[in-house]
Amino acid sequence: MTLDLILLQLVTGVALGSIFVLLAIGLSLIFGMLTVVNFAHGAFYMVGAYIGVYLYGLTGNFWVSLLLVPLAVGSIGLVVERFLVRPLYGRGIDYPLLLTFGLGYVFVETIRILFGITGEPFSTPAALRGAVNIGIGYFPLYRLFLIGATAVLVLALWLFIEKTPYGLIIRAGARDPEIVRVLGIDISKIWLIVFGIGTGIAGLSGVLAAPIHAVTPEMGIPVLAEAFVVTVIGGMGSLLGAVTAGLLVGIVVAMTSLFAPDMAKVAIFGLMALVLLVRPQGLFGRAGLMG
Repeated sequence: MTLDLILLQLVTGVALGSIFVLLAIGLSLIFGMLTVVNFAHGAFYMVGAYIGVYLYGLTGNFWVSLLLVPLAVGSIGLVVERFLVRPLYGRGIDYPLLLTFGLGYVFVETIRILFGITGEPFSTPAALRGAVNIGIGYFPLYRLFLIGATAVLVLALWLFIEKTPYGLIIRAGARDPEIVRVLGIDISKIWLIVFGIGTGIAGLSGVLAAPIHAVTPEMGIPVLAEAFVVTVIGGMGSLLGAVTAGLLVGIVVAMTSLFAPDMAKVAIFGLMALVLLVRPQGLFGRAGLMG
């Protein structure tokens, strides 16, 4: 086992972690602002992959799919928040949790009816096929694109939240929605936008993952558990935590796969247990957030 092989596996872990980052960002954004534990998040991820398959087949253009999928899935998220989640605000955290849990199954069964149960192929776009030499060996071009796309999205989201008036309102609403209401701002519209952004990012992560993962109606179930692990490790409601923990979990899975493949999935739960023993609120979470 050479140093170059270990370094290549580290880069593989970053690419894998990019999907975890996108999923965890959506979860953290929705929880941090709305205090909604979105158990349909994996289903939005799956719907994004299927819409991507449909648009790719219809247009033959991956970039069009990449642009339209988050808009389409985010629009579905807007409808879900407005008509299903919003009436449950103030009734306790378990009500929207149970609603989104059931909604996830509705999405899965709907996709089975529309597309069947066998799954759909999604080939890597021609422009992103092959491998490139990154100095330590050859690495798949699509996975490098995945890392770059995630970095651009994270930067854009950070700039939006930290450097724009709308982001200021979102941050203020997350800390004290009553003050925001007193200032004459319709906080319900902010909740709507945040839920739409969070679900749109989940859909985007689905279409980005489609060329490297099987597109099936059940594809959102395992990633939902992994996304929650990442979110818990990073700290519920923390975007910095989502990014840090997503990359960390991806690297842990990749390195464990290199030395002990059978333990790869178990390793992320071991990592979560270790982090929670040291910091029960996660790496960047705030103590008592659920209280």
